[in-house]
Amino acid sequence: MNRLALFLIVGVVALGVVGGLMVVSATTDDADASSRDANRNATPGEQAPPAEPSGKEESDVETRIATFGAGCFWGVELKFDTTEGVVKAESGYMGGKVDKPTYKQVCTDTTGHAEVVQVTYDPEKITYDQLLDIFWHLHDPTQVNRQGPDWGTQYRTVIFYHDDAQKGEAEKSRAALQASDEFKAQFGDKKIATEIVPAKAFWKAEDYHQDYFAKKGMESCHVGW
Repeated sequence: MNRLALFLIVGVVALGVVGGLMVVSATTDDADASSRDANRNATPGEQAPPAEPSGKEESDVETRIATFGAGCFWGVELKFDTTEGVVKAESGYMGGKVDKPTYKQVCTDTTGHAEVVQVTYDPEKITYDQLLDIFWHLHDPTQVNRQGPDWGTQYRTVIFYHDDAQKGEAEKSRAALQASDEFKAQFGDKKIATEIVPAKAFWKAEDYHQDYFAKKGMESCHVGW
């Protein structure tokens, strides 16, 4: 073999080696970058766990609605809004004959509306029956068209049911409460005045009524037992 041929063979081999090293280097760099990305949000000193499929998204949660009237809606909203399993609680008006009523109109006791709180809840975390139990203990269900110092039909005790299942549960719950020793110890022979009626249009109250006690940094003024 002459020197020229030998020189060409050596050059080809050298190029192959260099190319292989470049490929290995590039692969290593990509792996390092992936490792850095995986550990970017890890706790210092800990290795990030392997990625897992995400769980149930908030938008996938199947929520339900419940609506209660138990006097002034400020305290009712606060109680439900701070209850585990409740997604949101909104103050508003229901059961009247005027569309889009204002607070001033409802306070005239002529529109037929009750002050209510509409509760959006996750049935996997809290049941309708549990919401009913909270409702009963939030107020005095024996009072007619009033709660404490607040007088008028807008302060009546009422459950607005959204389907037959809610109606049945509400009626069963009311009967069980009336017969319970706990109720008799608190209210004696008084009868529960709470209405159980079909839900109508819900009119959300003015913004200043929403989260009223939270905005004021106050505790609820509601009568509980």
